[in-house]
Amino acid sequence: MPSTAYHLHLPETLSSCVVFASPHSGRDYPPSFLATTQLDERTIRSSEDAWVDRLFDSAPEHGAPLLRAGAPRAYVDLNRAVDELDPALIEGVRRSGHNPRVASGLGVVPRVVAGGRAIYRGKLSRLEAERRLQQIWRPYHEKLASLLAQSHAVFGEAILIDCHSMPREALDGALRNGVPRPEIVIGDRFGASSAADVVERVEAAFRAAGFVVARNTPFAGAYSTQAYGRPLRNQHAVQVEIDRSLYMDERNICPSADFEDVRRVLRGVVAELAAMGARDQGQLAAE
Repeated sequence: MPSTAYHLHLPETLSSCVVFASPHSGRDYPPSFLATTQLDERTIRSSEDAWVDRLFDSAPEHGAPLLRAGAPRAYVDLNRAVDELDPALIEGVRRSGHNPRVASGLGVVPRVVAGGRAIYRGKLSRLEAERRLQQIWRPYHEKLASLLAQSHAVFGEAILIDCHSMPREALDGALRNGVPRPEIVIGDRFGASSAADVVERVEAAFRAAGFVVARNTPFAGAYSTQAYGRPLRNQHAVQVEIDRSLYMDERNICPSADFEDVRRVLRGVVAELAAMGARDQGQLAAE
């Protein structure tokens, strides 16, 4: 079992209603898990949003919390619903309707990594799947829900920025003639998870930093945006996908020579995003 479900980095003073989360950057691969997979240690990491947590690690400096996964995505996918169980992987699970993510092996306990490569040689017990959900999935989402509830209670609004990365090849099918290849894809589930002014400010922050930005294509948001985006209640959820080739060697899953430059630019974006949810502490004290 990974040593912890999540790592939480809090600001000295909470001054922003924005909560940053990185559910796919966990890299604690326990030996017992590696012993069950037929993949080598590099291939098992191919679905990981490697280093995304470091790209956004300045959030606490700007008054916003950062919640990052401890367990890897190949072990438990924190951006899936707890009931997205794969009958092709987990013993005793019955098929229930058609879920494209589950059918492709990308349920809450994944059957495959990037490229459709199978993680295991056989099936997992239902007990093992439930153990992972109880010890990893539930604590992470309980903490994320509590952070958003705290922000809403203090500021009257909460904004989740759910941070991810995308393989460069993932964009190939979404390109249109004459349209620049996006470096950032903003997802708001086509307006369902965030008010328009919030997502527009998120998009503007990345554009102002020099990134080519697209919205909802090919990634509109998954479980976290669906579960936590409640714009009519002043709770917004926006997914951010960053092209991995900007900052890492995708083949070897390590930071590239450009990593620190990209990280420096993103520090400015993080500051802008945190500022859009900031309120004067003197005003709060007077209310």
